[in-house]
Amino acid sequence: MRLENFFDFTNKKVWIAGHKGMLGSRLQKKLSINNVNLIECSRGEVDLTNQEAVFNWIENNKPDIIFIAAAKVGGIKANSEFPADFIYQNLMIQSNIIHSAYLNSIPRLVFFGSSCTYPKESKQPINESELLTGMPEVTNLQYAVAKISGIKMIEAYQKQYNCNYISIMPANSYGPGDNFNLNDGHVIPSMIRKFHEAKVNRDRRVTFWGSGTPLREFLFIDDLADASMFLAKHYNEHNHINVGTGDEISIRELAILISKVIGYEGNIEFDKSRPDGMKRKVLDSTKILKMGWRPSTLLEDGVELTYKWFLDNSKIMRL
Repeated sequence: MRLENFFDFTNKKVWIAGHKGMLGSRLQKKLSINNVNLIECSRGEVDLTNQEAVFNWIENNKPDIIFIAAAKVGGIKANSEFPADFIYQNLMIQSNIIHSAYLNSIPRLVFFGSSCTYPKESKQPINESELLTGMPEVTNLQYAVAKISGIKMIEAYQKQYNCNYISIMPANSYGPGDNFNLNDGHVIPSMIRKFHEAKVNRDRRVTFWGSGTPLREFLFIDDLADASMFLAKHYNEHNHINVGTGDEISIRELAILISKVIGYEGNIEFDKSRPDGMKRKVLDSTKILKMGWRPSTLLEDGVELTYKWFLDNSKIMRL
């Protein structure tokens, strides 16, 4: 299949908003080996929730392409406890960057949605057309609403201003640089930390929220970074595009896999009084697969790489 080239990274100025996060840092690493000019701003330099500060920074630096990898993210517990933070911060960050990019005639922008924006009762695997056909899962509603707004904002700026901006909808991502805080981390980093600490402390059992039966799809962060660069070059449709592996695993099976990687031999239990979230969530990634992109990391290999990063960095991480 012959792909049209909508963007060439050669000698371009690239700004990754959120360059120190899990996705941003992997994108930065991969782009650094290409012939690009990476420009950075830290949280201390620019408050991304401040419209004037964002506009001024973009006006002064004029990147050729922006990746919006900055976001407030977290698991079920964090979303339940801080719903105002999740909707406000994400709405402000993405709106400020998208609008300021348009005002400064930035040629290319990539926005990242989240698979949690799809309705709780979506047909499985979830096609891009399922967005807004129903209510998202209530356990992360505010985050989902903010991300839906970002996707629709991209579509609106494409339609009204002919902006060369796109939205990517990734499956649940994980990998080196993940958030291992048990209060607001996602499932894989939380499991890695809990199993590791249980192994060190010789705990006889580890307990996780829910029944363990929900099915999930997981995408290694390096594969997402590769897909993002691929789509930045070759994708230009108004609709967002799914990026996933197409493989799914139950939370219970995932716990068993991670416990084996870590070497924990105690009991694994599930607290059914706690919420499960969606019963099944796997993306239909037919569109990007037909374009020729493929994920390259098996789940067990990705977990092993993530655990190695955790061990190498646990002393300096904010846990």
